[in-house]
Amino acid sequence: MSAQPMPAGLWEIPARHAPALAQRLQHLIDHKTKPPGSLGQLEALALQIGLVLGTEQPRIAQPGMLVFAADHGIAEEGVSAFPQSVTWQMVENYLAGGAAVNVFARQHGCQLQVVDAGVKHEFGPRPGLLSHKIAWGSRNFAREAALTPAECEQALACGHQLAQAQPGNLLLLGEMGIANTSSAALLMHHFTQIPLAQCVGAGTGLDAAGVAHKLAVLQAALQFHGPRRDPLAVLQTFGGLEIAMLCGAMLGAAQAGKLILVDGFIVTSALLAAHALAPQILDYCIFSHCSDEAGHAAMLNFLGVQPLLKLGLRLGEGSAAALALPLLYSACAFLSEMASFDSAGVSGKLDPA
Repeated sequence: MSAQPMPAGLWEIPARHAPALAQRLQHLIDHKTKPPGSLGQLEALALQIGLVLGTEQPRIAQPGMLVFAADHGIAEEGVSAFPQSVTWQMVENYLAGGAAVNVFARQHGCQLQVVDAGVKHEFGPRPGLLSHKIAWGSRNFAREAALTPAECEQALACGHQLAQAQPGNLLLLGEMGIANTSSAALLMHHFTQIPLAQCVGAGTGLDAAGVAHKLAVLQAALQFHGPRRDPLAVLQTFGGLEIAMLCGAMLGAAQAGKLILVDGFIVTSALLAAHALAPQILDYCIFSHCSDEAGHAAMLNFLGVQPLLKLGLRLGEGSAAALALPLLYSACAFLSEMASFDSAGVSGKLDPA
């Protein structure tokens, strides 16, 4: 795939601060036939959706999911419980409609497309597969930078373009890439300054010895490359092609005024990079869940955000984003359809004496 050069102003995202609209939305939410705040986090979600979509009667239209897939050179160091071939095999599973994310996306009426960002496999033209292979996987960042500057820029630009080309107003994001929790852990460490040991988890199911080996490999890589401060340099050094495309997709979606439904640990690591480049992107992001992967809760805490679900999930691939989608429909529905105290002829809360 030959992406266009990275667009000028890629990081320029308008902040969604509309005080008059926010006041009207809050008034509507507070005067529904319920005690104030009794719908809990759903009320904050309705307010956010209304602000991003710029309306008092928001509607989720044509939600679409992009699952970005790529291989990682760091897999050579034995940091995953599964062989690298599982990346392309799972892409085949997505294309056949057999993965968890396929099931949940179908259930909730969400179109799913898989993006080959850099899988070490030739798929050929396939329905449902967007072929944007930049390289046959990233390099082994234990020995060299994972991506060249040109590859990183191309991946960002490609993700940006793909997100902006989606027809709806909500983008769900997922990923697949054996060993990508290693990339995500190092991105987390750099962007949050949380000690690396707190960023490294079991990934696809490593035992205690496997996690210890993974941590040792990542600590050695950290020493090899030294500190990185520039967000693009961090992404280029440690990020996979799918993570860089995810970062670009988030920036592109926000620029287009779309809501972004964030999945788990890997997708949130891409968001950390996007947030370092454009902090206002958080206005557009809804966090589907808190993963059981070590580090994800700390990522969310660093960003100061509240996830919708906590179900003990650690699958990735966009599965939690698909599961959370009905909550967005419900937030829009109660805001648009639920009666107010006045319209229903129901007495409101008593004023204090």
